Amino acid sequence: MSILAYAVLIIYSTALVYITMYCVMQFNLLYHYRKAAKKQPLQNDTDSELPGAEPEYPFVTVQLPIFNEMYVVERLLDNIAQMDYPRDRFEIHVLDDSTDESVEITRRKVEEWKAKGVNMEQIRRTDRKGYKAGALQEGMKHAKGEFIAIFDADFLPNANFLKKTIPYFEDSKVGVVQTRWEHLNEDYSLITKFQAIQLNVHFTVEQKGREAGNYLLQFNGTAGVWRKQTIEDAGGWEADTLTEDLDLSIRAQLKGWRIRFIEEIGAPAELPAEMNSLKSQQFRWMKGGAETARKMLPTVWKSELTFWQKVQATVHLLSSTVFVFIFVSGVFSVPLLFVLGDLIEEGFSKNFFAWFMIGFLSIVAVYYVANLQSPARKQTEDFNKSLYKFLFLFPLFLALSMGLSLHNTVAVIQGYRGKKSPFVRTPKFNIQSIKDTFSKSKYLNKKISWTTLAEGFMALYFFGGVVGGILIQNTTFLVFHLMLSLGYGAIFVYTLRHLRAQ
Repeated sequence: MSILAYAVLIIYSTALVYITMYCVMQFNLLYHYRKAAKKQPLQNDTDSELPGAEPEYPFVTVQLPIFNEMYVVERLLDNIAQMDYPRDRFEIHVLDDSTDESVEITRRKVEEWKAKGVNMEQIRRTDRKGYKAGALQEGMKHAKGEFIAIFDADFLPNANFLKKTIPYFEDSKVGVVQTRWEHLNEDYSLITKFQAIQLNVHFTVEQKGREAGNYLLQFNGTAGVWRKQTIEDAGGWEADTLTEDLDLSIRAQLKGWRIRFIEEIGAPAELPAEMNSLKSQQFRWMKGGAETARKMLPTVWKSELTFWQKVQATVHLLSSTVFVFIFVSGVFSVPLLFVLGDLIEEGFSKNFFAWFMIGFLSIVAVYYVANLQSPARKQTEDFNKSLYKFLFLFPLFLALSMGLSLHNTVAVIQGYRGKKSPFVRTPKFNIQSIKDTFSKSKYLNKKISWTTLAEGFMALYFFGGVVGGILIQNTTFLVFHLMLSLGYGAIFVYTLRHLRAQ
């Protein structure tokens, strides 16, 4: 019994050490983020537009990679066509790989704007080879612009987007300008609120912290602008990972190009409003991150980056792996609960677990600053209202994140194993207000996966841990198991509920 007890303790503690180290590294980004904010406060969004006569504007190609977007493609094209940029200095290429009626919807809308003098083309391929990466690489053959702006179908950038971003390329070493994602439907449901909490961290503390610390950043696949020369110099878009954006970002920076993250420029977008779409997006991001780590980490460590830059790049590329350790810590916490008494009798102190509060407090600080103290949030929300919302939502967000750990662990393991899978895009339903609905959408997933059934089992497993802890009068893991049971249960219920939406 003693050997088994110590084996469980070692596995659980190892997982906690990894999670804590990840959280502390996030706190390091927060340190750089706050330090940079003190040196250079966020500029007003009206600053730094391109001045001068029209001939001074560089030519820009706007690429819109789409696949079966019948609900949002019209609003996308209407939005992009009205960019406040000289019409003879930009072109719009709709990289349309669709296979349904959205092909005809797109064709009609493109013809409508062409008749109004907008340089817009619908570019079709004979197959979807390479998925989004393949579409972007094929689009390079048609792009005439010195710069290439990319937007996914769910984005509605402001009219002055190009005028605001292009000036940053006056620095000849800047190869990419990435802007901050905003949320059109943040308050639609708990699901969208939780996503906003997470994304606000990435598009403040993580991106700006990496830039301020002189670490590697990433282009996020949309709402950004590339220097065409940078894409070519880095080897172009490659389809051997599901996160072609992260892959090309790393290769470009290893070639000496800089990525600028501009926090003051927001790009509104629609968040996935139903659970299966969110899980599809999470799976692609987690698996793609693991694939990119597998592909690029050897190159990163052979590069001329400093040691600390390599460490930060490693943490960045391995970030999806934290879900594996969250899953492991949860699973092994239940048997640990029942052997903890034996360990204590042999001299083990429960105070050992208090050291891991360092990680928890670090991540609380990161999320607090990103969601309440970042300049963008302070400009748009009342602090007291935001504080009350954060105090209510953050514990639920942690529970939901832990509930996704099994699903994301499967994705990460597949990525490291090299198992190939198609690029499954996140469907968009034109959800912007509480009055909108995704019911009866033809893009809803109708299949129950084995992971969904496993999530239901995990909810019962951790509820058993709660009951067991009460029965043996050991409440060490009571809150942890309650959150895990709630998280897995919520994921399970939402998944089934949205599968039945018709």
